[in-house]
Amino acid sequence: MQRNDLGDLNIFLAVAEERSFTRAAARLGQSQSSLSQTVRRLEERLGMRLLTRTTRSVAPTQAGMQLIETLKPAIADIEARLAILSELRAEPAGTIRLTAELHAAETVLWPAISRLSHKYPDVKVEISIDASLTDIVAGQFDAGVRLGERVAKDMIAIRIGPELRTAVVGAPSYFAKHGIPQQPHDLMNHRCVNMRLPTAGGLYAWEFEKDDRELHVRVDGPLIINDERLAIRAAMDGHGLVMVMEDLVHRAIADGSLIRVLHDWCRPFQGYHLYYPDRRHPSPAFTALLNELRR
Repeated sequence: MQRNDLGDLNIFLAVAEERSFTRAAARLGQSQSSLSQTVRRLEERLGMRLLTRTTRSVAPTQAGMQLIETLKPAIADIEARLAILSELRAEPAGTIRLTAELHAAETVLWPAISRLSHKYPDVKVEISIDASLTDIVAGQFDAGVRLGERVAKDMIAIRIGPELRTAVVGAPSYFAKHGIPQQPHDLMNHRCVNMRLPTAGGLYAWEFEKDDRELHVRVDGPLIINDERLAIRAAMDGHGLVMVMEDLVHRAIADGSLIRVLHDWCRPFQGYHLYYPDRRHPSPAFTALLNELRR
């Protein structure tokens, strides 16, 4: 094996997994042209084509697939052994890659990461803000954050936050013109700000519960937005009602900018959980993060 073979093989694996030189370059923090030259050099040394390239996609050849099957367990074993070696350090070090949607990152992840970063300066944390249900294994993340009810059953899940609650709010000017809904079905006669789901792309059906009775209401209105803060702004400007996380509108409710309705229909639900695949030897850096989150 030549001196640079291991690094070149790792680059090839990243390109093959991403099926894109552009995405692999972003993942590895290198230029696209550098990755292309590395893969071409590796193919020349091996005397065979490993990737089929078109203007739109990249796919491994049969030889490339065989190399991937060989590399994945080998590199995983190397990473596991390096993690064990890192335990000999006096303090945790290394990189932790996490994915979470913005609200979870701000409310539960960031306080723990901030403490961790001050305590262990050799730990590097990468946070990918993504509201979709990210496959952390395919994306090579160490862990993700989701609501407890959305965590896949084959994952280890640790609760890292309190119960959450939604709130239906609107501006005083809106209620003066349209009246106040008394029950969820009344919302069908109101102007509401719809939220676009990041996964299937459909519109979010507002969820309610009271006395063990669950309701899902499809609302309608002049706006469809996929950002809670902008939806709140729309509600404050009198464009309609919005259903968002309670903590995001706490101050606006307190100062009278927004009025809350259907309070008794918005029941608490499972909060955020950190989830990750089963690992026998979590790195010291990851263990340190878990300890901070458990606080």
